[in-house]
Amino acid sequence: MNQRRSHTWCGEPVPTPLERALARFRRSPEAGGVVSARVSAAEFRAAAEQRLRALEREVAEVKGRVNGLIFVVAGAVITQLLLRLVG
Repeated sequence: MNQRRSHTWCGEPVPTPLERALARFRRSPEAGGVVSARVSAAEFRAAAEQRLRALEREVAEVKGRVNGLIFVVAGAVITQLLLRLVG
């Protein structure tokens, strides 16, 4: 894909959202310390687990709404069929 990238006033390319996200996880040399890989892995696992639980809740909510919608449509169809048979 040949996309044109924006540049800052000093001529540097503006980082994409992916580049910004990757930069957050890279260790900067001026941080002044060595960050343990286990801490970052544990933090990543905790964040991923939290996101997964939130996603599971949202999927369950959508599933409930779809099931409710199916019952409403089925009820409307059955009502229409009964009205046509009786009327």
